[in-house]
Amino acid sequence: MTRHRRRHRRLKRQRVGAGLLLTSALAMLAGMTDVIGLMMIGHYISFMSGNTTELAAALVGGDFASAALMMAILLVFVLGNTAGEVFIRLVKRNHVPLLFLISALIAMPMLAPGSMWAVLLTVLAMGMLNSGIEQIEGQAFGITFITGALSRFGRGLGRYLMGERQGAWTFQIVPWAGMFAGALVGALAYQSLQENALLVPTVFNLFLGVVILLIPRHWRHSYVSPPRVRLARPAARPETR
Repeated sequence: MTRHRRRHRRLKRQRVGAGLLLTSALAMLAGMTDVIGLMMIGHYISFMSGNTTELAAALVGGDFASAALMMAILLVFVLGNTAGEVFIRLVKRNHVPLLFLISALIAMPMLAPGSMWAVLLTVLAMGMLNSGIEQIEGQAFGITFITGALSRFGRGLGRYLMGERQGAWTFQIVPWAGMFAGALVGALAYQSLQENALLVPTVFNLFLGVVILLIPRHWRHSYVSPPRVRLARPAARPETR
């Protein structure tokens, strides 16, 4: 193996490792915020699958006030994803301003206790958070889409059992582990701080916004760039005489 090839492999491992650490940290942030929101208002802040089923149950049960809240949360989450994608492009795929803005939005319920509008701003932040990671070396990752990560992990395990030896699927457990760890920290924080528990994910995210500068900028750019799709070239037409 040539020196150039060894260096290329080493840099790739470092780039993947840094991306996985960033994915884990962002998932931890989502887990902290989600569990604190759940314990504060009884509804999820980033788990939209659960909110969708709750919406259906509320409509069938005639609880239209809860249904309206669920619909608002779902809508704001979608808008957060939209805003995050626009914002990350406007700041030239720079994570730092995105993370600082998310920190400010997460802190809103502490500045306006009891305000559902402030909670919705935190939901907006969770939607925007998904713009922090798109893919790592062509492998798609989600921050709040843990069901999808577990599904990809399970299907990868199935392919492994059938003889395929590509190991990238094992990385899909990283966002789940990060969210689980973050949820544990968030639940412990809420037991001690109650409504002020959101201070923990706020400070954590501000710290992350500084630490992320240790990752080379072109690596960070690659994490938020959509995977390249190679289009098959049309088959050459046979010559006619």
